[in-house]
Amino acid sequence: MYTTHSLQFTSATASDGVLERDFTLGDVPGVLWSPEAARAAGPLLLMGHGGGLHARHPGLVGRARAAVSRHGFTVAAIDAPGHGDRARSAEDQAWIDAMLRARDAGEPIAGIVSEFNASLAEGAVPEWRATIDALQALPELDSDTRIGFQGMTLASEIGIRLAAADSRVSAGIFGGVFASEALLAAAATITVPVEILLPWDDPELDRESGLALFDAFASKDKTLHAFPGSHFRVPETQIDTGFFARHLLNLTA
Repeated sequence: MYTTHSLQFTSATASDGVLERDFTLGDVPGVLWSPEAARAAGPLLLMGHGGGLHARHPGLVGRARAAVSRHGFTVAAIDAPGHGDRARSAEDQAWIDAMLRARDAGEPIAGIVSEFNASLAEGAVPEWRATIDALQALPELDSDTRIGFQGMTLASEIGIRLAAADSRVSAGIFGGVFASEALLAAAATITVPVEILLPWDDPELDRESGLALFDAFASKDKTLHAFPGSHFRVPETQIDTGFFARHLLNLTA
């Protein structure tokens, strides 16, 4: 388990009605976005980043700010182990080297990436749970705050395992991830509403894996959202489908 730490804000800026605060939780850096003028925050949306990226990747920042502006959400992101400002371990580097060798040789990489992501998720899930604990201790949030998780690729591996381990996650958007036996088993324990994003033409992740993942979830309310292209560039219109507005705010559209 991750050691309990208090959340420390290290900087704060505001623009266009969005308050953006950098924080640290032990040695884990993160960012929190919230409505600048709100006395009480809306639902909490956790955003994970993809493999090789970080919590301040421009695409994630854009989605976070949009979620605050459009729906009044509070949004949090943290760097996964070995990402952003966090040092990469020798084991992490070995996984990456193996993936790059396979990709250069034209060999399948899904299995390698899946094992690597699973190893990162082992550390990331306790960190996300500690982050939820720390955020719920803030004056504007509490234990009744509704929580969603959104992420592709590495973030999906982490988010699915987090939702399976922590009942506070009440809705999730996942996708672009290899459906290993362990991940399918985790999905089978999840009953909250989910939306699965399926890049239909992905050269590295086969459609059957995405379909198997969708089928594995025990949720009665689940949606498969397939679209052309790969996980390398997912249009914003394919990500913001109104899912969290419906399930965290109880809106009909």
